[in-house]
Amino acid sequence: MIRTIAKIAMPARHHASKQFKKTIGTAQQPRWNYFLGTTTNTTTFLQEKLLQPTSTKRFISTTNIKHEQEESGLYPGNVTVPYVSEIDFVKPEAMDIWPAFRILNNDGSVREGATDPDLPKDVVINMYTVMARLATMDKVFYDAQRQGRISFYMTSGGEGGIHVGSAAGLSDDDMIYAQYREAGVLMWRGFTLQQFADQCFSNVGDPAKGRQMPVHYGSVKYNFQTISSPLTTQLPQAAGASYAFKNAKLDRIVACYFGDGAASEGDFHPALNFAATRECPIVFFCRNNGFAISTPVKDQYRGDGIASRGIGYGMATIRVDGNDVFAVHEVTKEARRIALEEQRPVLIEAMTYRQGHHSTSDDSTRYREVDEIKSWKEKDDPQRRLRGYMEEKGWWSDKEEEKLMKEEREAVLKALNAAETKPTAEMDELFTDVYDEKPQQLLDQEKELHEHIQKYPDQYKVGGHH
Repeated sequence: MIRTIAKIAMPARHHASKQFKKTIGTAQQPRWNYFLGTTTNTTTFLQEKLLQPTSTKRFISTTNIKHEQEESGLYPGNVTVPYVSEIDFVKPEAMDIWPAFRILNNDGSVREGATDPDLPKDVVINMYTVMARLATMDKVFYDAQRQGRISFYMTSGGEGGIHVGSAAGLSDDDMIYAQYREAGVLMWRGFTLQQFADQCFSNVGDPAKGRQMPVHYGSVKYNFQTISSPLTTQLPQAAGASYAFKNAKLDRIVACYFGDGAASEGDFHPALNFAATRECPIVFFCRNNGFAISTPVKDQYRGDGIASRGIGYGMATIRVDGNDVFAVHEVTKEARRIALEEQRPVLIEAMTYRQGHHSTSDDSTRYREVDEIKSWKEKDDPQRRLRGYMEEKGWWSDKEEEKLMKEEREAVLKALNAAETKPTAEMDELFTDVYDEKPQQLLDQEKELHEHIQKYPDQYKVGGHH
């Protein structure tokens, strides 16, 4: 069980038997009870006042005539709705901001009221090592793209705590549907630097056989569905996969990652609604990093982030500090338990900040200040925070830091150089792995491609780098 007391907001699953907590006749509006536990020292949001389902009718006498008055009504879906006699619109500005669960302060100390998860030393150091490896790979591969050695790249600066914390809280058997900024999840599961490099170079070692853009990773071995460029397509796919797991009674769940921008896409609604109504074992994990490419969140929505939407879909929901690897780990572990044991979806919103550009095609300094980026890197970086925790425990020092960074950089450069010397994947692989036997239409397309290349041989480098 989770020891840091992070209660996930739960919608009532049987409307006739469970009631909302609310206050009546005041400026406060009906709202859900939040996940904060007794150790958070947070003021109680609302006073409980349960509606009485047994008192459904009363009689009012007017000039000796008794009128029957209903106090509630039963509507389709077995929903009992109480009646009121005053117009009272619920306005979002009157609602409290959904809080974020946190364990570590920015300096790595355990915050007052929280409980240290006391993960083993080797586990914590491994978490830090993977975060450092991811950051090193990002820097080297980003520079390689700028040098023209690879065509495209996306970094994960500032979000390593989300990757590692969530991956460590899942089972390796759980199926991952990622967006395109979750390389650390795959790295935690064992995907090697050489495999990352081979994919970005689209060479013969690329598991996708050169048919994907760089950073569009996938792995059958590590239960990581291949990333797709179109935004949000993975959400309905993940919902369907989790429904299949449910029907097959498998001891596994689906974890689906997406960004705050993806939550504005049309596929978001049917995915969450389907998962909720079918009661699917899935964890929807939103990385709210503040930007959908260049669009800040203030221009994306008017509600309280993404977490506020979860309850509306009828699913268990929580918000977490995404820069706190321990908080993310504990929340993900508990969310997985709920999804599997209770066979229902869970929504996690992890609050973080995208330190880098959206991709190598973007210049984020055109829509945000350099000082803002620098401030986040210095004051609220997840890797820096975890290092502070390890140093306080006596597990880490400057000497060990220097040794690790040197080793990781050498390993990344070795993988990069090896990938660069390998030939590209065979062109004929463009037409494989879809049909057992190629249909005539595909054979015609393959023939047409070969004829085109033979006609313009100087424009193509077959067997080398494109």
